[in-house]
Amino acid sequence: MSWPTPVPGLVIRYAYLWKREAVFGREEAPKDRPAAIVLTVADESGRPRIYALPITHSPPLDADDGIEIPLVTKRRLGLDGEQSWIMLTEANVFLWPGPDLRILPGSDASSIAYGMLSPGVLRGIRKRFLERARRRQLRLVPRPD
Repeated sequence: MSWPTPVPGLVIRYAYLWKREAVFGREEAPKDRPAAIVLTVADESGRPRIYALPITHSPPLDADDGIEIPLVTKRRLGLDGEQSWIMLTEANVFLWPGPDLRILPGSDASSIAYGMLSPGVLRGIRKRFLERARRRQLRLVPRPD
């Protein structure tokens, strides 16, 4: 399989493990979902370390904890028509291409990416994500490499 370049703004199909699930000892995610790459950092060997944010239909309890995805963006990515949010409170961290990447539903075995977020949406997400990181308000879940 040929993997796409993991750049910020790429929306992937991923077995996202929520922090609350990891705390209770889960190692595998019970569900695959879209996730947005918000940051990539090269590790000591040059491999990209990915920070992926979950996309969910559940609205955040606090409006500052998520960013709603515009419907036009969801349509362009081929996601459903329901309201969805990119959560800013936590991220899965893994070396690309991790074992938890998944093939898109209904696609051939060649794609794990829905597409790219618009530059404006990505700017808002990155700004708020980095602010939370500076204030140490992120829950990071390291995933196996």
